[in-house]
Amino acid sequence: MNNLDPRAPFVLDTRDLGRRPGSQREVTLSAPAPADLGIEVLSVPVDSPVELDLRLEAVMDGVLVTGGAHAALAGECVRCLEPIADEVDVTFQELYMYDDTRDAASLDDEDDDISMLEGDLLDLEPVLRDAVVLALPFQPLCQDDCPGLCPECGARLADDPDHSHDEPIDPRWAGLAGLNDGQD
Repeated sequence: MNNLDPRAPFVLDTRDLGRRPGSQREVTLSAPAPADLGIEVLSVPVDSPVELDLRLEAVMDGVLVTGGAHAALAGECVRCLEPIADEVDVTFQELYMYDDTRDAASLDDEDDDISMLEGDLLDLEPVLRDAVVLALPFQPLCQDDCPGLCPECGARLADDPDHSHDEPIDPRWAGLAGLNDGQD
């Protein structure tokens, strides 16, 4: 009844822990980033390497995974739309419960947040996705004081700090603007 593919990049086999509380192993791996790992304007590029450094530890009710991930980011500044290249480092800890530790009578809506092992396999992708998305800035900027774009013409204000336009004419008075021409 396993739905997980053991060859998937973020699926780990815990069989060697043997359900012996206290047994553990260290895992270091590099896997290609899945699609949509990030937010709309800043994310880990698809198939770029995600470096994982993990400790898998058998406990009474399941397998405790503690670790961190490192990945490159690509996106654009929300103010001036310039490309952004950065990196993200996240840490996480998640308990994957053995699939036989809870019985069908105890299932309720709150159990949807519990990570479960499927047989001896665990899927790290949802935990990684949550950690990365929560670590990203909501509105990424190319620099902290990015002035953005001119609202009238779209010029990048960081390239031309003295950028300005003539004072706009109120459309209600625009018809009278030509009356003063030539009279001084």
